[in-house]
Amino acid sequence: MQSSLSFGNANSHSLLAEGLGEASHNLGEALLSSAYFGPVQWYQKLNRYDLCLIECHDNFVKQTYRNRCIIAAANGPQTLSIPIEKFDGPKCPIKDVRISDHGNWRHIHWNALLSAYGESPFFEYYQDDLRPFFEKRWEYLFDFNMEITARLCDLLDIRPSYRPTDEFVPLTAGDDTASSVFADFREAIRPKHPAADADFQPRPYYQVYQQRYGFLPNLSILDLLFNEGNEAVLYL
Repeated sequence: MQSSLSFGNANSHSLLAEGLGEASHNLGEALLSSAYFGPVQWYQKLNRYDLCLIECHDNFVKQTYRNRCIIAAANGPQTLSIPIEKFDGPKCPIKDVRISDHGNWRHIHWNALLSAYGESPFFEYYQDDLRPFFEKRWEYLFDFNMEITARLCDLLDIRPSYRPTDEFVPLTAGDDTASSVFADFREAIRPKHPAADADFQPRPYYQVYQQRYGFLPNLSILDLLFNEGNEAVLYL
């Protein structure tokens, strides 16, 4: 696959330089939850912080980006969720959560992406890079998400520094030492808390169904990639 494409208007290079300059600011270290094709907000943090620690010792929480993503489909926003195996007890660390094969979800998710983005400008270009995630079986959700993150960084042409956490670091509002070390986005980047991160300001871009529903902010990074291609980095 080529590392870059020539698309967009005459201002693309200046905009790219501006975007990369903004992303190069020294923002220290951040904590992120694991994410399945995470939202634009998640990848913006990954791109802008000097180091991102991906939490692997926190307990799995339902209805979060850990096992779901949101795309723009013909009937509006659509949530795609990965089923997980039942675990013993009420809690389970995300690193130990196993992916279930229930419901033929891989086939369903890929068909949903094909239906939603088959006519988008860049789906055809990226589909061969992404289809293996819906064909191969991964045992653990965290490992699956990390593989996705690595591939998306390549496709977005970003080179962030990130790694799994060594241990769970509980941060509290009153812990000045911890809060000075990490910017904690584990709770801020959640489907149910769209306004929890005051620093994130979605920038509109072309979307296939924008005339029907208006601009839908902070969808899965796939929405940005399929619609903007190599210029997706301008929004991170």
